[in-house]
Amino acid sequence: MGFGKAVYKSSLMVCISFSASKVGNQTEMLLRRLWTLRRRYCSGPLLLLGVAVCLFYQTLMTARSRFKGNPLAVDESNKSIMTASAAEVSDEVLLNDPVKLISVLEDLERKRDIKGCTQNRSRRVMRAVVLTGQHSATDTEVQLYRWVLEQRGYEVSLSRYAETSAALKYKNGGSNWNVLVCLTGSEKSCLRRVFFSHLHPHQKVNIIPGLVEAFSDVGGLCHFQTDSRLAGLALPISPTACGLDRTEHGVVPIEAQGDWGSAVPTLNSSRSPGLVAMVNVYVLVTSVTPLTVFLHHSGLVRTNESTNSHTTQLKSFFLLHLGPGASNKALGHVKEVIGQVLRAAALTNEEPNSKHRCLLCFQLMTFTLQFSGSIMPIIVKAEIDLHFEGLREQGFDRQITKELILEDALLFLLPAHNGLGHPKSPLDMKTEQRCFLRQYGGCEGTYGLCLTEDQTLLLIQFLCQLRTPGPFELLYPTASPERSSTQDILSQAFTTTKESGSRLRLSVLLDKVCFYYSKQGYRSDDAETQTEQDKNQHFPGNREHCVDPHLKQLYTDPPLILSPPFNPSVKEYHAEVAFDVVTLRLRPEPINSACHIHLDEHRGPREANYPVGLGNSKINILVTDESDNTEPVVMTIYILHMYRESRPSLPMFGDHVMCGFVQDCGLVVQPDQPCGLEPYFGPQSIGNTQAPTQPCMSGDVLGRWVVPCLSCADNRTCDWREVAWQPDGCYHPFLDLPLLQECMRDKKVMFIGDSTNRGMMYFLMERVNSSLEDWGKAHDSLVYHNVNQGHTHVSYSYYPQFWLEKNHRPTFQRALEQLIQSSRPLENSHRTVLVAGGVQWLSANHLRILKEVLEREELQNIMVVVKSLGMGFHLPVDGIHSLSPRGVQELYKENKNIITTAKQYGYEVIDTLILTMGRYKEFLQGRCACHFHEVEKLSFSKAPLHRKMKILQHFQEPGTETSGIKTGFSDQPTLQDQDKWAGSNSSTYHVRGAVNQVYSHILLSRLCMSDIKN
Repeated sequence: MGFGKAVYKSSLMVCISFSASKVGNQTEMLLRRLWTLRRRYCSGPLLLLGVAVCLFYQTLMTARSRFKGNPLAVDESNKSIMTASAAEVSDEVLLNDPVKLISVLEDLERKRDIKGCTQNRSRRVMRAVVLTGQHSATDTEVQLYRWVLEQRGYEVSLSRYAETSAALKYKNGGSNWNVLVCLTGSEKSCLRRVFFSHLHPHQKVNIIPGLVEAFSDVGGLCHFQTDSRLAGLALPISPTACGLDRTEHGVVPIEAQGDWGSAVPTLNSSRSPGLVAMVNVYVLVTSVTPLTVFLHHSGLVRTNESTNSHTTQLKSFFLLHLGPGASNKALGHVKEVIGQVLRAAALTNEEPNSKHRCLLCFQLMTFTLQFSGSIMPIIVKAEIDLHFEGLREQGFDRQITKELILEDALLFLLPAHNGLGHPKSPLDMKTEQRCFLRQYGGCEGTYGLCLTEDQTLLLIQFLCQLRTPGPFELLYPTASPERSSTQDILSQAFTTTKESGSRLRLSVLLDKVCFYYSKQGYRSDDAETQTEQDKNQHFPGNREHCVDPHLKQLYTDPPLILSPPFNPSVKEYHAEVAFDVVTLRLRPEPINSACHIHLDEHRGPREANYPVGLGNSKINILVTDESDNTEPVVMTIYILHMYRESRPSLPMFGDHVMCGFVQDCGLVVQPDQPCGLEPYFGPQSIGNTQAPTQPCMSGDVLGRWVVPCLSCADNRTCDWREVAWQPDGCYHPFLDLPLLQECMRDKKVMFIGDSTNRGMMYFLMERVNSSLEDWGKAHDSLVYHNVNQGHTHVSYSYYPQFWLEKNHRPTFQRALEQLIQSSRPLENSHRTVLVAGGVQWLSANHLRILKEVLEREELQNIMVVVKSLGMGFHLPVDGIHSLSPRGVQELYKENKNIITTAKQYGYEVIDTLILTMGRYKEFLQGRCACHFHEVEKLSFSKAPLHRKMKILQHFQEPGTETSGIKTGFSDQPTLQDQDKWAGSNSSTYHVRGAVNQVYSHILLSRLCMSDIKN
C-alpha cells in the first residue's frame, strides 16, 4: 500500500508538472480534485488511468500544435525539455554563485543584441521627440538634446507641446518614437497627452509620473509623506522639503527642524568633524519598480564660510573638509539617506496591479542636504529636475552646469548605436524586443531565474548601466549586504502577496549584481581617475593631443540668437543685441577636453566678460592644442560678429515735450543730484523761441542733454536722434569750414594722452580737411604735415604706455618733452596748442609737471587745453581694473579738482566727464568701455550705387547737436564730400561717435574763440 501511494504521488506530480507548462489548465484542475479525493474514492487503477489521460492529452496538444505549423508552439515544446547544462544551472546555484549569475546575464544581453526576430533591417530609424515648452529652438539646452540625440543615431523632431507634435498625435501618444523629452513648460502637456501606462518597452521618457506625484507639495508636506503606512517611521527628510516656502538659499535653521531633526542620528560631538554645509546632489532614477538610482559625482556646495554656492566633485569636497576616513562615510550616508527617501516614495506610489507601465522612463532629481556638525545629513529640499539656487551667477553658471549634467545623463542612458547599417525603427525594435522577451522571459528562457518579460528587460538595462563608465555611480540598491532598520520596516510595511515570487527574486538578483561589482571594484574609482586626469592636464608631459578641435557649444550671458544656429562645423556667426545690453559673458566649451580655448589671442582667457560697444564688434575664439611645451597651436578659429543696436527712438510727429538729463539712473555719479529725464524749460523747450545769444566763455560750462519726448516719465517715448547738448545760458559756436580752416592756419597742435585724446585729434583733422585719409591706431608718436593743405601741423604722443612694465614706462615728463622736441620749431604763443588728457589717468600732479616743463622749454604762453576725465572702466570686465559705483563717485570729485587746478594755471578746460556720464552706455569698441569714437573706413569708389544712395539719406548723426544748432558734421559724409570721394580711387576714413563729436566740437570752438570774436 505504501509503494502504491508513492507511485500515485509520483505519477500525479509528473502530470501536474506538465500542466504547469500551460498546456492543459483544465486537466490540472481535474487532477487537483482527484488529489483531494484520493483517499475516499480513488483506487490504484483509477489513479493510473488518470495519469494515462494526462499523458494522452499532452501528446494530443503537442501534435495539434505541430499540425497547425505554429513555430512558437514548437519552440514551447522544445523549451519544456531543458538541456542538461541548463538544468544544472538552477536559480539557487545562480543566486549563490555571482560569477555564474553574471555570466548568465551577459549571455542574455549578448543574445538580445545579436538575435533578431525580423529579417527586414533596411529601413531602421530611431526617432526622438523634444518638446521645448518655454524654451526656444535656439536655446543651448534644446541644442544640447538635439546634438546628443543625433550623435546617438536618433532622428530628432522639435515641437512646443505634445498637442502640436505630429509624432504624438496618435492614440495614447503613439508608438512611432523611441525617446520623448519634455522640457520646462511642457511637462503638463506630456502628462495630458502621453498615457504612461500604455507605453511600449522600447520607449523612454524623461518623466516618471509616480515620482512627480510623490514629491509634489500637499499642504506643506511631500505627497508620499501623507501615506499612513509611513506613520511612526523617522525618515531623514524635512516635512517641508517639497514645499515652496524656503529660507534664503534653501537653508532650514537647526532650531526650525522640529521633531524630524531629532530622529536623525548624529555622531558624538567630541568626535564630530564639524562639517557645516549645504550640498545639492543630483540623482538619476532609472527605474521605480525595482528602484534603481545613480548619483552624479558633481554637486553644488556652500559652507558656512561662504555666501555663494559653487560646483565641485562630491568626493573631493568631502575629502577636503573631512579627510580620507570620514569622507567615505559621509558620501555613504548621502547615498543611504537619499536611498531611504526614494524607496519610501517609490513604495507609496507603485501600482502592483498595473500590467503596462513605463519600463524605461527616467527622472533627474535634486536633493538639498544639510550637514550640521555631523557627517549624517538631512534632506531639507527635494525637487524634480535639476536646480542650482545659490550660484554666484545664476544665469550663466546655472545653465552650463545643468547642461553638463544633462549631457552626462543622456550619454549614460542612451548607448551608442553599435549595429551595422541604419538605426532600428521603433517597429523593428518593438518586434525584436517582444521576440527576445518571449524567448528569454519566464523560467526556462532565463535558466531558471523565473523573470517576467519586463523584469528581464529591466535587469539587462541595469546591468548595462552598471558597467557604463562616466560620472554616475550607483546609489540604490546599495552594494552593502547589510540592510538598515529603515529598509526592513519599509519592506514589512509595503510587502504584499503580490510582491512575492519573481518581484522579490528580481530585487535579490539586483542586490547580488551590485555586491559582485562592488567586490570587483568596477567603476569605483571613476571620479578619482577623472580628477587625476584633470590634474594631469596641467603638466605638459601628461597632456593629451587635441584630436577634435571643435566647439561643443557656445555659452553666452545673456543668451544670444546666433545666425546661423550653432553647429560645431560652422565657424562664423552673427548676433544682435539690444541697446541696454552692455556686457556679454562668453564661455565656449570644446568637444574634446584635451583642447584648450582662448579668446582673441593665444594666451587669452577661456571665459571672459566682454563690453559690447555700439555697432559692430568681433570676438575670435581660438581652439588650441597645448600638448607640447611650445606655444599653443591654433587648430580652429571661430568668429563671433556682434552688433549692438543704437538707443531706440520714437519719431516725433505731433505734440511733444522737451526733457533734460545730466546722469543716468543706471549709474549715479552725483548722489545728491536727480537722475534720469526731467522736464526742461530752457531755450529749446516748447514755446520758448529765445535762443542763447552769449557764446560760452569756457569749455566746462555746466549743461544738460535735452531730447524731445512724449513723456519725460518714459525714455522709450523719446526721439533720441534729436538729442543735443545744451550749456546753461550760453552756446558753443559752430564754425563753418572756411572760417575753421582760416582759424587753424599756421597753427601747431600737439596732443598727449590716450586713445580718447587721439579720437579728438582725428575729429579735428577730418573736420579741417573735410576728409580723413590717414589714420592709425598708434600707441606711440604720430606726426601729420598734410592737415589744412599743409598749413596746420598736428602731432600726437600716446600716454601712458600701460602695456609696459612700470619700471620701463616713460614718465609723463619724458613723454611730454619728446613730443615737444618732435614738433619743433614751436612758437611761444597761442598759435601753438597743447591738448592733454585722457580717460582717468590725469591728475592735478600731471598739470603741475606740465606747467614746469612748459616754463623750462619757454613755452609758457602757448594755449593749453585740458581734457578732463571721462566715463569708462565702470563695467565688470575680465583682465582690467573696474570701478565700483563708489569709485565712479570718487571720480567725479577728482575731476572737479583737475578742473580747478587747470583754471588756476590759466588753461582751457573741456569737461568730458559731465558730457559722458549721462550717456555712458553709448561707448563704442574697446574693453575699457571708454571710447566714444570709432574710425571707420569708407571706400566710395568701390561702393555699389544703392550703398551710395543710402549714405546720402543720412546727413546728420543722432545726438551731435549743441544749443539746438546742428554741428554740421555728420556721422555720414555730406553731399558735396560724397561727390568728391565718389570720384576718387583712394579710401577715406570717418570718425563716428555722437558724444565724441560734441566735445570735439567744443574743442574747436575754444581754439578759434578769438577768431569768432573778431
